[in-house]
Amino acid sequence: MTQYHKQPKTKCHGTGGKRRATRDKILLHYGGFFSRTKLEKDGKEKRETLRSKGGSTKLKGKKISFIVVSAGATSKKVKITNVVESPDNRHYARENIITHGAIVETELGKCRVTSRPGQDGVVNAVLLQEKPAAKP
Repeated sequence: MTQYHKQPKTKCHGTGGKRRATRDKILLHYGGFFSRTKLEKDGKEKRETLRSKGGSTKLKGKKISFIVVSAGATSKKVKITNVVESPDNRHYARENIITHGAIVETELGKCRVTSRPGQDGVVNAVLLQEKPAAKP
């Protein structure tokens, strides 16, 4: 079932009488399903294109394996190894679901996701903690 994004102000009038709807639900107020962008370790990425309001398009990321990490003035495309934690839901880290604000482990180190992969189809992040260099 899709989400309906129109909330009534209150169910009662100020006098205590019940409010009745002035019209039926309209398509404009319906939202989409949550994309559940998963981490794909095989490297086979998958994206879905959807038409949105006004004829524009959205690119939903379904399976993602690479991330663009910004560290200062430089950016690198690196492979994601694991989802460490997610502020939206603690179970998303277990299921390897990538959302905005999630902390992921990459080849460079720990990064925080700054983009919305379910809306953009691209995962951008900032570097939080660099991985220590291997000892010779």
